[in-house]
Amino acid sequence: MIDWKLFEKWLFKEYRKRTAKDRLKYARRYYRCLQGDLKPLMVLDGDKRLHAMKALSALSKFLGVYEEWRSLVRNYGLKWSSGKTDDLIIARFAKVQNSDEALGWIRKIKAAIPDFSGFMDLVAVTGLRLGETINCWNLIIRLSSEGYLEEYYKAENCVLEHFRFKELFIRRTKKAFISFINQDLISRITESNPLTKNQITKRIQRRKINLRFGDVREFWASYMTRHLRQPEIDFLQGRVSSSVFMRNYFNPVWIRDLKERALKGEEEILKQISQG
Repeated sequence: MIDWKLFEKWLFKEYRKRTAKDRLKYARRYYRCLQGDLKPLMVLDGDKRLHAMKALSALSKFLGVYEEWRSLVRNYGLKWSSGKTDDLIIARFAKVQNSDEALGWIRKIKAAIPDFSGFMDLVAVTGLRLGETINCWNLIIRLSSEGYLEEYYKAENCVLEHFRFKELFIRRTKKAFISFINQDLISRITESNPLTKNQITKRIQRRKINLRFGDVREFWASYMTRHLRQPEIDFLQGRVSSSVFMRNYFNPVWIRDLKERALKGEEEILKQISQG
């Protein structure tokens, strides 16, 4: 027998609320698969199958049968992907091939909603995910008003140390460790108002503008290849393990060089989204 109440409590301890709800829903629907028959998963479309597999993986860990689950997955030849990864990569690559398109989208929002100007600059120069950028924006404002901004922003190195606020930036599968930001932009943010995701998306949609924050993140990664190597881009976008981050961040020579090149690229981006 599965203690669903206890499993639910465990999920909400291990995952964010939205993810925990998703895991619980699919685990309740497909828990019988852990008895050894994964054929019900094989007939699901890619996205649903992936959600179900993630839920059963979590349930198997909770029940202490994770190794048996992994063996079942191998035996049935199931893949940890929706099958759409290549298509998604190609589509995103095509979207950002013309940098003017991503930059034009940012300029359009700044013109339509002037009080989003500073926020869009932050989006453009960090390459963070939307939720991470909102957390960053609001944290700067809050800590500045409380007189503790130096706990987050190290002005001498022009760096925001996201890793010091694990509950906001260090998640199970998505992480943000640091971002290099010039002091002028930080000063502008401290004089701004907090924002919510709902505020941002609704105001943009009311002006009949599509949401393309994911494209800007891809654009940033593409553009910054002019100044950074791919491992450095992955480092700044949080696509490395915590151990790799810690090992590199406390190498002062490397970090100083990385900062200079990153800020140069960001300065170029800011100039381009200030035009027009």
